[in-house]
Amino acid sequence: MPSAMAIDRWGLANLRSEERAPERLGPDEVRVALKAISLNYRDVLVMRGTYSPGLTLPLIPCSDGAGVVLEVGSGVTEFEPGDRVCTHLVPDWHKGRLEPWMRSKTLGGPAQGVLCLERVLPRMALLPIPKMLSFEHAACLPVAGLAAWNGLAAAAIGPESSVLVLGTGGVSMLGFQIAKKLGANVAVTSSSDSKLARIRELGGDFTVNYRQEAWAEQVRHWSGGGVDAVLEIGGEGTFDKSVTATRDGGCIALLGVLVRGTRPLNLSSVLMRGIRVQGIFVGSRVDFESYLRFVEAHAIEPIIDRVFEGLAAARHAFAYLLSGRHLGKVVIRVAA
Repeated sequence: MPSAMAIDRWGLANLRSEERAPERLGPDEVRVALKAISLNYRDVLVMRGTYSPGLTLPLIPCSDGAGVVLEVGSGVTEFEPGDRVCTHLVPDWHKGRLEPWMRSKTLGGPAQGVLCLERVLPRMALLPIPKMLSFEHAACLPVAGLAAWNGLAAAAIGPESSVLVLGTGGVSMLGFQIAKKLGANVAVTSSSDSKLARIRELGGDFTVNYRQEAWAEQVRHWSGGGVDAVLEIGGEGTFDKSVTATRDGGCIALLGVLVRGTRPLNLSSVLMRGIRVQGIFVGSRVDFESYLRFVEAHAIEPIIDRVFEGLAAARHAFAYLLSGRHLGKVVIRVAA
């Protein structure tokens, strides 16, 4: 059984299994046995070399994991062996403003990630898992869930608010679940009618196939003049459509950049209609603690499309993620 999956050259095809010696445990560190890892599009960009070409290789990818504490360093008081924990992407970001230097130690690039059997991590890179969540569900929260949580918080979403989420990937579905629990009315787009039917079963208030012309206008009409917030994942040509779908004075939370723009954005409507565009880079540890309390209070189980068994299935899991067939998250269960 491989102890880790890593790349020593750019490209998903270069993801290989390898054996690694156990890491030394420092005084403020925690040794964790990984039980589940969820995939993000960020991981794909990292392995392709487009996220940050200057990263040091070889690299263990992936940032989102959940597991069991095996051992704690002498300076660690908040965890003990047997505790169930999940990771935090930016260990040095405790609260307040994100500083540039904090990004230098993000898990899964530049720092080593969690696509492995065991990791020694800084104590600030870990948080307790809500008791009702499985490892697979908990592994979905650190990036996709926290980003969606902060995107909706930036727009001050609450009861009777209207929200548009684009697509049915991990970020969008976690945002959908949060928004519904906040009491918002939620519209969802997809190119798959079968996925949209599933969203309606889950409580979606309005669905539209984005291959139809004027889908943004349909969302605008449904919401009575535009939604209060859009969770924008950076798909091809979606930003201008999101502007159309947003009410005057509304908020577009930019949660990702799935494709590079091929043409200039039309920002005149953003200016003239007072639309706020808020970039979201996951969130701080304090933000994550708040989100985890919300998840526990509302018994939210992230929507998982498929679970792959074992680290050796990682390349197949990423291929499935890139196929776009999933609704919700794609997870790898690490063999016990």
